[in-house]
Amino acid sequence: MRKSIFYMMVSVLFFAACQPKEVKKSLNDLAIAYVRLGLEIGAYDPVFVDAYYGPDSLKFRGQVADTFPHEALRARVSELKANLDAIASESTSPEEAVMRANWISSQLTAFDRRIRIVAEDYGTFDEEAEDLFGVKIPSYDSAHFIALIDDLDKTLPGEGSLQEREKALTARFAIPKERMDTVFQVAIEAARKITQERFDLPPEETFTLEYVQDKTWSGYNWYQGGYKSLIQINTDHPILVDRVIDLACHEGYPGHHVYNMMLEKNLYVDKGWVEISLYPLFSPQSLIAEGSANFGIDMAFPGEKFDEFAKEVLIPLAGLDTAGSGAYFKYITIKEKLNYARNEAARGIVNGSMSQEEINHWLEDYALITTSVPFIKKYRTYVVNYNYGKDLVKDYIESQSETTDDRWVPLGQLLSNPVIPKDMLPKKE
Repeated sequence: MRKSIFYMMVSVLFFAACQPKEVKKSLNDLAIAYVRLGLEIGAYDPVFVDAYYGPDSLKFRGQVADTFPHEALRARVSELKANLDAIASESTSPEEAVMRANWISSQLTAFDRRIRIVAEDYGTFDEEAEDLFGVKIPSYDSAHFIALIDDLDKTLPGEGSLQEREKALTARFAIPKERMDTVFQVAIEAARKITQERFDLPPEETFTLEYVQDKTWSGYNWYQGGYKSLIQINTDHPILVDRVIDLACHEGYPGHHVYNMMLEKNLYVDKGWVEISLYPLFSPQSLIAEGSANFGIDMAFPGEKFDEFAKEVLIPLAGLDTAGSGAYFKYITIKEKLNYARNEAARGIVNGSMSQEEINHWLEDYALITTSVPFIKKYRTYVVNYNYGKDLVKDYIESQSETTDDRWVPLGQLLSNPVIPKDMLPKKE
């Protein structure tokens, strides 16, 4: 049986009332040191800090050295972890202190691995993914994807090769640029309304939507703090109707915007946990962030509601014809399962076990994409958060509830607390 995070939080609140002042002070000091360290790493690694909304006084003000001080930074990581582990292992430490200490320590394991990567001290794909994101990632061979491609081949209408038929079908559901903003605004507002019915969001929460080019990603949420986000959409490539829904939920509601807001409100503002004000991109936190953002799509638009919203609202709004939408929805359902193929391409890149030609063929043949190589080369094992992260969150949330309506409760708890991914795994009997 799994121990529900929801019920664990109830006991944490009880113990918080009797937390010894000396333990709390020591832990707060360590949390401050953790934030300072993360921001200093970010001075050398420009993609390390995804968001920070804590005190300006903790920002790195020192001189950036000509040579990356990886050994000194790793020594500080090790010392911090030792102090946190001492608090976590002390029998008299309150449960809330243990939870905080364990969570920060798990983040620091990722710090150490990322420092090594920046210093060009590489491990294997599996070592890197486990250290950065806190869990072991499954591997799939070509036979797994060939079976999915066969299903897709039977689904796509028309004549010609699979790639030709895919191109013909998807071209019919690409959003015209002159209608892009209107379609996105409607999709985000719909996702927002659904989320507001389930979660008590801060009344002042808001976001800004921008359209950008020349990025390795399709969408990004830059959380600003104060319950505000900048959501950017990359228009380098055609954006399909289903992708509009995906990005509206993933980057907005109940995805990244909501996740960051709930952590800020419930932990940083209400409890003063300064460690939460720093979101390191390469950390176990991202497995939950990306996984819950992708699972959030299914929560906001479960099953046929996704197809209905696209067919009845977005496709007409975009000035497109709904004919052929049935085959299109079947196509995107199967193609989502091919997302794991990106993991195997990343495995080949990180391990150096695939040539560039083999990587290109793998992505074209099994993921049916040609644009992921720059992203994978820049972010390496980060791709696992989108697929395995979603499956981990999905399995955990569904284990805590029986119906879709019930699932909003454990989802809200997951988005509002410092959770370590491995604690979401099924407990071994």
